[in-house]
Amino acid sequence: MALTCSDICKIILAFFLPPLGVFLERGCSADVLINICLTILGWVPGIIHALYIILKY
Repeated sequence: MALTCSDICKIILAFFLPPLGVFLERGCSADVLINICLTILGWVPGIIHALYIILKY
């Protein structure tokens, strides 16, 4: 698995704005809504979910 420059930029964005990182990876999908809910519940769960989505796809 090789990380591209865009993946690294998405990971950096995911630390500051997790829903934005997920949106850039998956577009407007249910993953973004899930991430927004997780970010509202706590910043760390939002980051973990964003990193999972970015690294999985």
